[in-house]
Amino acid sequence: MKITNIQYKKAPTTDKVKFEIALQKGNPHNSVIILKIETDEGITGYGEASPLGLVTGNSIDNITQFFDEIRPLLIGEDPLVIERIHRVMDAYILGKSSGKAAVDIALYDILGKKTGQPVYKLLGGNESSVQSDMTIGIDTPDEMAKLAKKYVDEGFSILKIKVGRNSKDDLEAVRKIREAVGYDVSLRLDANQGWGVKEAIQVMKKMEAYHVDEIEQPLRHWNFDSLKFVRDHISQDLMMDESIHNPHDALRAVKAEACDIINIKLMKSGGLYPALRINAIAEAAGIPCMVGCMGETRIGIAAGAALVAAQGNISYADLDSYRMIEEFSFIKGGFEQKGGLITLSDKPGFGLEIDF
Repeated sequence: MKITNIQYKKAPTTDKVKFEIALQKGNPHNSVIILKIETDEGITGYGEASPLGLVTGNSIDNITQFFDEIRPLLIGEDPLVIERIHRVMDAYILGKSSGKAAVDIALYDILGKKTGQPVYKLLGGNESSVQSDMTIGIDTPDEMAKLAKKYVDEGFSILKIKVGRNSKDDLEAVRKIREAVGYDVSLRLDANQGWGVKEAIQVMKKMEAYHVDEIEQPLRHWNFDSLKFVRDHISQDLMMDESIHNPHDALRAVKAEACDIINIKLMKSGGLYPALRINAIAEAAGIPCMVGCMGETRIGIAAGAALVAAQGNISYADLDSYRMIEEFSFIKGGFEQKGGLITLSDKPGFGLEIDF
């Protein structure tokens, strides 16, 4: 089998809910890129790039440029030799992780269709369903509590709450959310690098009153030593996200004893293949993982859910971004969702129906 053509198209997204994080005013996502890889056997794979500049350093324009530049290097390659294709991409350019993720996702889609198997089975096949949280962006405490109640009424039992811009407001928002949803709902926080060391410790000690389970990326991504210090001085689990882009970062986190959980995102890691390597390092160290998202549509969410379903060490999922935007009519299938439970398709590949 050989790759014969690579095409892409930009797809502007429309927000359904207000979504802000500590490091950026306004919704940081406004477009995705849908990728199509064709082969000489008539099998087509689909991927997606959802670049987020403040995390990956990528933009829509430089990822489309990456696709234009990488196309002649990949045409003629066997799409089933996924490691080799990653080596070709990595040898060509440093970074561009969301573009590499789109290629990787499309390759796994082709592999699944070629073998007649859903991708989650090819990745390990641990189970076919995933329990995801639902994320609440920074807003007034009253609006955040109102949205939390809405999501719980829809069947979500885990909420992820964006914090990190103003610790007084953070505490008030979590207090009001607890009042709105009760104590049977699991709460995790994500500060998106918004706090300092002392502030993080002080805030998380106060959060004990509201039974918060995890805090994600309270400090700047490069500050491994201080992340370990915070971890050692709080009762909640500390999750690293922006700090972990690749297997080398994961190994550094393990050596530094800087976290309890690692958040893998396909757009950071460059796709499923490197994500599996990150998880292997974490699992060897006894550290569970989560798979998160960065504004992806149903394509990226299907790929992320396949990884969670396949690997027992990945016991957390934050796969909700497709619910925050108006869905594209030309992308269907892949999975069904009821409340927080995502059930994957057993069709070959990712089971997606895409009118490209």
